[in-house]
This record gives sequence, structure tokens and C-alpha cells, in this order.
Amino acid sequence: MDAETDITAAAPAGKVPQSPEPHLSDDQWGRRGWELLQKLRSRAPLIQCITNFVSMDLMANVLLAIGASPAMLSTLTEISDFTPGVDALCINIGTLSEDWLVSMTAAAAVEAGRPWVLDPVAVSASDFRMEACISLLELRPAVIRGNASEILGLASGSRIRNSKGVDSLHQSSDALEAAKSLAKSCGAIVAVSGAVDYITDGRMVVGAQNGVAMLQKITATGCAVTALIAAFIAIEQSNILEATACALSIFGVAAELGMERATGPASLRTHLIDSLHGLDEHLLISRMSISRFS
Repeated sequence: MDAETDITAAAPAGKVPQSPEPHLSDDQWGRRGWELLQKLRSRAPLIQCITNFVSMDLMANVLLAIGASPAMLSTLTEISDFTPGVDALCINIGTLSEDWLVSMTAAAAVEAGRPWVLDPVAVSASDFRMEACISLLELRPAVIRGNASEILGLASGSRIRNSKGVDSLHQSSDALEAAKSLAKSCGAIVAVSGAVDYITDGRMVVGAQNGVAMLQKITATGCAVTALIAAFIAIEQSNILEATACALSIFGVAAELGMERATGPASLRTHLIDSLHGLDEHLLISRMSISRFS
């Protein structure tokens, strides 16, 4: 669209510096996660989410529970006034439309060096989604988070046929090489969600191993963890890979704690939010599980 092209050309995106390689041993990640969580709670970063209708409620509540401040603002006429003042931006294409794409492009373009995160929801579902994501990649997201099928499709730049919308047809490990390739080509940290969440800068890979299978029965949990990543990179821009891995692991720890009291998906959703709010030093350090894979 002409409007989209004009916005992109008028405001080239700033570049977020590449994260240095973490030197944490496997048993140091819990302490690092607690350090970042304390920092987040003290700063309460403002996170703008241009996201889908299905996920808005859960994303906002997850951000509030962790200690961040959510803003679900997507109107194009407000972006030039509002977006320059946020700490990070989360773009999620779940219920994409032409108007929302213009707003997403404008918001990403005016970030001017502030980090933003792309969630390429169901990127293989249509040519429109794929083309939208490819155009957004040109605006240099700091992090891309998706399931294995989404990352495989986006890395190849072509749709995966017979895709099942937001459902992944692949295991997270199936998309590891694609994630590394995508990270190298666009300069972003790429996170692949699954039984193990893999996070890579194109060279090294770490895996966050917390979580429960029942998260798959709650809509928008993937969207919510993407917003959580945005909150963590807002307060830790010097090592975005570490911040992303900690966000994924902390969300998984909260899910494990919530599952201990839940009787099904609906109660898990409630207890997940409560657990994020109530996380303390002992629980987090004792339960976070992140390992280096390469």
C-alpha cells in the first residue's frame, strides 16, 4: 500500500545493538533471572502492544502481573505522539488487517533504537501475512518469537502448505537451523517456542526448559510470552539473548507453579497470572532451567 511505503521510507528504523555472547553457566541463570525480574519490577517499563483481539486481555494481565505497564494502542493517528515514549514495542499479527499493518509499520519505524519484538502468528496462513512479516523484518526487530512452523516459514520466506493456522506442525528442535539462519539474516534474536524454547543469535543456542503442556490449551499464551519478552528487553538491552531466555523461562516457571494448583486450562490461566505476580527469589532460582546447547 502507498501509505505503508511512505511511512517506511520517511522513518528508517534504528538498529538495536547485537547482544554479546552470554557467559553464564547453567546454574547461574536463576540468579540472572531474579536480577532482571527485580529490575523490571522497580522500573515498570511501558510496553506498547499492537496485537490481536484474542490476546489483548491475557497479554495485558501478564504484563501487569510481572510488574510492567501495558498499553494496547494501535490507532495510526496516535502513534507519532505515543510510541516514541514507550520502553518497548510488541507487534503481533494474529488478527492482521490492512489498517493494522500500517500502524505496525509506523510504530516499528518510529522506535528509533528502542527494542521491538515481532510475533509472526500463523505467518504461513496467507500470502498477505507472509508479505507483511517480510516487510516488518526490514524494520529490524530485536527479537522474533514464534512456534516452530512459524519460524520455518518466515526463515524460508515462503508459506508452509497445509499449515494449521496458529498450531505448529513441527517440534521446536525442527526449526533450530532455520532460527539460526533467520537470526543471521535479520540481526535479531530468534526464539522458537515448544517443549524446549530455543533462543539463538545465529551462533550460539540456549534452551529454556520450563513450562507445562497444558499451556497449549489456553489461547494466547504464546502471544503473552512475546509481550513478556518485550518487557524484559526493555530493561536489559545490553544482552537481549539473556533477557529473552530469562523471560521464556520465568513464564514457564509460573506455568509450572500454576499447574500445581490448577484443575484444567481455565484455572491454570488464573494461577499462571497469580504465580507471575508472586514469584520470589527462592522459587525462581530453584526452578529456572536454561542450558547452553551450542
